Amino acid sequence: MKKFSAIAALILTTFFWGITFTIVKDAVARVDVFVFLAQRFVAAFVLLAGVSLARRTPLDLGTVRSGVILGAFLFASYAFQTMALRFTTASNTGFLTGLSVVLVPLLGSLFFRHAIPATVKTGVALSLPGLFLLCTNGALVFNLGDLLAALCAVCISLHLILTGSFARDHDVCWLTTIQLGTVALLSLGSATASGHPVLVWHPGILGALIICALFATVFAFLVQTTMQRVLTPSHTALIFCLEPVFAAAYAWWAAGERLGTLGLLGALLILGGMVVSELPALSSRLSPTVKGTADA
Repeated sequence: MKKFSAIAALILTTFFWGITFTIVKDAVARVDVFVFLAQRFVAAFVLLAGVSLARRTPLDLGTVRSGVILGAFLFASYAFQTMALRFTTASNTGFLTGLSVVLVPLLGSLFFRHAIPATVKTGVALSLPGLFLLCTNGALVFNLGDLLAALCAVCISLHLILTGSFARDHDVCWLTTIQLGTVALLSLGSATASGHPVLVWHPGILGALIICALFATVFAFLVQTTMQRVLTPSHTALIFCLEPVFAAAYAWWAAGERLGTLGLLGALLILGGMVVSELPALSSRLSPTVKGTADA
């Protein structure tokens, strides 16, 4: 039940990330990307810092250090993805960012000696072509932006792996608070360096800020950090493959966008990959030593 609840919570988190894709796209058309990120993460940090202080749990140096590391990788993923969109298509960026589903088990195995269950390998084998079809509609042309998107995928992968490790050793609420605060500071610095004032009222993005700060940031990253105590980084990455599926579904409902046949096939492959990776009977038969445990 604990694992099932963790999966459900991460699917809900991915749902919020997916539906806010269209919301964020509209918001950054009005203001600079780093201004929006700074305001979003500052608001989220203030809210969660209040909760952390109210809990009266002591904050130790190790938690601060781990939170800063996670925040740096999280900010880098946003920065690389934003720069990638300047040189390549959103489809390419979406697919290459989704390569984290492959990189998480690969990097975890190479550098952290994580075991890769057979069900996860099967899930990745289904989800990777699914991402390709959903995000690119079967066409992919590489350029400089694609390299930046690939670097984004590396940062996301390391963030997932390290979150799974740090979450077991530190208070989750403080760890998430420091992480969000780090992203806020780096976003503030980036916006200021590019000459964009941050402390400016933009009423046109108020709704987007509230939704993103509360649901796609405070709730989402708190849930992710907590649930990675239960699920492996590889399983988490597979669940996060649902983000473009939810994004496409919301774009269809809210903006009238339509998926072609290849896109629908891709969404089905992603769903199939996630389901296969979590089949308890298959997991028990093929990977009895790692079922129910973390990668580390």
